[in-house]
Amino acid sequence: MKDFIDGFKKFAMQGNVIEIAIGLVMALAFKPIIDSLIDGILMPIVGAVFGEPNFNRMTIELGDNGAEIFYGSVITELVIFAATAFALYLFVVKPYDAYKARQASGEEEAPTPDVQTVLLTEIRDALQR
Repeated sequence: MKDFIDGFKKFAMQGNVIEIAIGLVMALAFKPIIDSLIDGILMPIVGAVFGEPNFNRMTIELGDNGAEIFYGSVITELVIFAATAFALYLFVVKPYDAYKARQASGEEEAPTPDVQTVLLTEIRDALQR
């Protein structure tokens, strides 16, 4: 039993598990932002273009018994999914890729020297001459 518990502790404390957990928490925190973007910006545009704020009322009636297929709700969810994927790409993936590219090429921003460092460097260079 002790081996089982030790193995579980080793698994739970691996770097990847912690990173994944942090990523999931960050994703949950980011979700309201995306929801606000979709509900506050995208869907009103859809409403202005199509006359309805979503496609949920689009249905196909089946027979005379009043049964309906609500295909409009599927279209609404597809639009929301596409908008979410686009927002994540635009606001998370692109900036992260740019950051990783700068880091890989060694183009990290060098700190600007302060006045004292510049003066001391000039004095050192003058003394060496």
